[in-house]
Amino acid sequence: MNQVSSKPVSARVLDAAIAWQLSLDAGSGSPVEREEFAKWHAADEEHARAWRQLGMLDQRFSVANGPARTALLQSREGIRRQVRKLGSGVASVLLVVGLALFVGDRYMPLDYWLADQRTATGEQRTLHLADGTVINLNTHSALDVRFDEKQRRIVLQEGEILIETGHNDTRPFIVETRDGQMRALGTRFLVKREDDGTRLGVLKSAVAARPQGSPDEQILHEGQQVLMRGNGLGPMQALNTGADAWTRGMLVVDNARLEDLVHELGRYRRGYLGVAPEIADLRITGSFPLNNTDLALTALLPTLPVQIEQHTPWWVTVVAKANTKP
Repeated sequence: MNQVSSKPVSARVLDAAIAWQLSLDAGSGSPVEREEFAKWHAADEEHARAWRQLGMLDQRFSVANGPARTALLQSREGIRRQVRKLGSGVASVLLVVGLALFVGDRYMPLDYWLADQRTATGEQRTLHLADGTVINLNTHSALDVRFDEKQRRIVLQEGEILIETGHNDTRPFIVETRDGQMRALGTRFLVKREDDGTRLGVLKSAVAARPQGSPDEQILHEGQQVLMRGNGLGPMQALNTGADAWTRGMLVVDNARLEDLVHELGRYRRGYLGVAPEIADLRITGSFPLNNTDLALTALLPTLPVQIEQHTPWWVTVVAKANTKP
């Protein structure tokens, strides 16, 4: 396997590749569907790389129609269910190791799977910690709880959390990501891992943020947010309206780009959810349900000149509305 083929692909692209393999393996793919797959495969080198990596996994297990491949091609939770069903023995151990390595290197960081607490795609959960702290985990999030006699520390491995700290504990409360640390100052705040950093938003009181490569802290106050990278903090900004609405099952946007909205909805569903480039910059304001992303997409239709193309349940694209003849 050459270096280009082994380069990791994003979770979103691999989701799409898995969805296409599920659809095509069913044997009922129409010529139109196969043509759409060919277009997807050719559209981006990363698409082709993800498809090759799925094929290499098949070859690695040498069970084209066996339980390992079936487990891979199902949901993340399905992987765990299928592995548990395989029973004990050397073959099962090798399968678990193989799937773990594949997931760790190609799908999501292994830290996600080994985390103390995690949510699947579309799942949200509330944790109540012993010190009185309440943590809401958003879709596809993972964290570790590291409390000791000196400090209370949360390590966010993936995703997004809302924290309301307990007030009857004198130990410092710290949230840590690869980009740095955030020290709560008696507060309620949001922390989100993004591709280019960690986004911190303060809903109440204040938080002291310290990037990984800096010895100094900067205090954020209620209503402020910042993107923290390992080498420093970005410009201070006002916290978005409805930033914590996801804890109530809603996504609230104000004059957002359509592409950004669709990308955010895509975090709550499996498979590929995309938007055609020619309509990506359309703007929209509104509230959208997160527990039913199909309904959220339908809500776009009365407001924007778009339509929804659904080739399979795992492959959905928002495109420009077709011109209608008078």
